[in-house]
Amino acid sequence: MILSHHKEISSIRYTLFFVTLATTRVSYFYELSTTLRYRIMRELTTNPKRDQVKWGGILLGAVGRWGLSILSQVLVRAAFTLRVLSHLFRRPSEGRMQVKRAVVEQIYFTAVQALPLIIPLALMVGSALIVQFGKLSGEFELGKATVILVIREVGPLITALVVILRSATAVTAEISCMTVFNEVEALEMSGVDPMWIISFSRFTGITTAVVSLFVVFDLAALLGGQIVTWVTGQGSDTFLFEVAKAMTATDIVVSLVKGLLFGLIITVVSLFHGYTTEPKVSRIPVSISRASVESFFVCMLTNAFVSVVFYL
Repeated sequence: MILSHHKEISSIRYTLFFVTLATTRVSYFYELSTTLRYRIMRELTTNPKRDQVKWGGILLGAVGRWGLSILSQVLVRAAFTLRVLSHLFRRPSEGRMQVKRAVVEQIYFTAVQALPLIIPLALMVGSALIVQFGKLSGEFELGKATVILVIREVGPLITALVVILRSATAVTAEISCMTVFNEVEALEMSGVDPMWIISFSRFTGITTAVVSLFVVFDLAALLGGQIVTWVTGQGSDTFLFEVAKAMTATDIVVSLVKGLLFGLIITVVSLFHGYTTEPKVSRIPVSISRASVESFFVCMLTNAFVSVVFYL
């Protein structure tokens, strides 16, 4: 019991260190922007071109405030992400069965129950791809186009979008309600660490589900393409062979990396907005909306960044 208490204290100190570091960096940039503002105000009293300097100062101030706000949000989310990831290298001192049960339930809700939606979407995407590129068979290699569009780009994004619409909104609503009605504090007062029962289980379950759903999406999309080529007679015997020939180890690694990053992003953003919901019932829909939009936007940026890093 004493050892677990010391572990909790060190974990809290670990989180406070990163939050303090983030606050220190933001304070430094705030002081820098204040110094620049004072210089601009002094320039306004001596420079004959006062109007131009004035509007330049207003623009610079607006950009600076926006940049400081974005930097503060990124640093706070990074500290929370490290707090969640730190649980991967530790084991819960108690309640291990509850944590395992929560992880399995999250995987079942996010992955298994999403299969009736993912498989038809993948079949339609694969079929539409073959129909469209069948008209341009002389200009594009069908196997290479399938790998670029489905395996690299469309597959991860559609999988992430489905998980955001189903699981991210549900997790944000659940954690927001727990925050508003003080259920998180009740867990802490009863001796249960919410980071294990709530955060770690959601992170493990959603990340595992995203990677699994992505694999299912790719297989179903290729099956849909094979069915269309068999029905239309557009090289049904060579479609899968062309896809296998065009696919490289880099494509598989990049796809798995995207799945892992998307799962991490969706989980962290959903949990963060759930925990930081204002104690008002009317703020719960706002947190859900912000978490959904932010998750999809960050996933889009991450998808573009990973593609640029690996393929350029």
